[in-house]
Amino acid sequence: MIFPFRMPETLYMGSGALERLGAEARRFGSKAILLTDKVLVRAGVVEPVLAALQAAGVTVTVFDEVEQEPSTENCEQSAAVVRGSGAEFLVAVGGGSVLDVAKGCSILATNGGAISDYFGIDKVPAAGLPWIGLPTTAGTGSEVTPNAIFTDKAKQLKIGVVSPFLFPTVAIVDPVLTLTAPPSITAATGMDALTHAVEAFTAPKATVQTDMYAVQAINLISRSLRRAVWAGRDIQARTDMALGSTLAGISFANAGVGAVHALAYPLGGQFGIPHGVSNALLLPHVMGFNMLADVTKFARVAEAMGEDVQGLSARAAAEAAVKAAALLSEDVGIPQRLRDVNIPESALEGLAAAAMNVTRLLDNNPRKVTLKDARALYQAAY
Repeated sequence: MIFPFRMPETLYMGSGALERLGAEARRFGSKAILLTDKVLVRAGVVEPVLAALQAAGVTVTVFDEVEQEPSTENCEQSAAVVRGSGAEFLVAVGGGSVLDVAKGCSILATNGGAISDYFGIDKVPAAGLPWIGLPTTAGTGSEVTPNAIFTDKAKQLKIGVVSPFLFPTVAIVDPVLTLTAPPSITAATGMDALTHAVEAFTAPKATVQTDMYAVQAINLISRSLRRAVWAGRDIQARTDMALGSTLAGISFANAGVGAVHALAYPLGGQFGIPHGVSNALLLPHVMGFNMLADVTKFARVAEAMGEDVQGLSARAAAEAAVKAAALLSEDVGIPQRLRDVNIPESALEGLAAAAMNVTRLLDNNPRKVTLKDARALYQAAY
């Protein structure tokens, strides 16, 4: 089958990329709203972005009420502020939560309605306000994807909006903006990025194009995440992670993700487990389940992770990839069991049932997942 390959209109990557913000912002007008969260404001991360916009002659309203793991309500409250501001464009400074809310605000500003009206694939009828994304974590890849994920509190599930209209008009990936991310956030978002790359690489929708991005992402993340977590001021490690996350995002924006994400969504929706942690908890178990569907590709994952696979059979190399993913997660301090994040064993049945509703992702998994399989995967992770 032939699949489209999409990216943002403009993408800048590298240390110092922030210097491009002023010139890009002037293309969209002189009045902007900057979306972020209070943690980043207190950390001083927003200051250079605000200064760059003001130096370019842009009048900026700062809105810092974006939640971690944003709900549909938070998105709609933010969108109301955006509409009331009269802004000609948006600037989003933050992790995936902030960038996803910016996507929601962009389309709600022009299309109206509630964000839940657009849950699913290609439900957004028209383009939103222009927006510029500046990620402050190396993990979600939201700056290069057409997806936005929100928690539906009523359904206790994370649900996505997927549309080409969600791509930022401009993405600026400057690793300097990630230097203040603490070890726990760096670890969780880094494992999220690795999950994106592995799932995209092994997805049924993978292509030669997406594989190029995914393999490079797996290599960059595997070699740099430990140092980015435990020596966070190392600009080379941060640069590798920022690049790896963005490449993983480009890959999964086009090839999609699978069962790791499908099983992770109920953990976030029902128990508020951060998305990156949820993915890390499940990644080795789902990789072990999936590898039988494409042993050769999982063997290539091991090679990309830097494992010595010389002389190994494809099956043994694939198993090495599973072990390497588990070890990386452990080394960067991620909890290793569902019980470690206070998930009761009695909840596993309900989690499995909820995961089976995430058909958009399960349909893109390399191996069919039944309800029995989902239960077993949660149990293995417990």
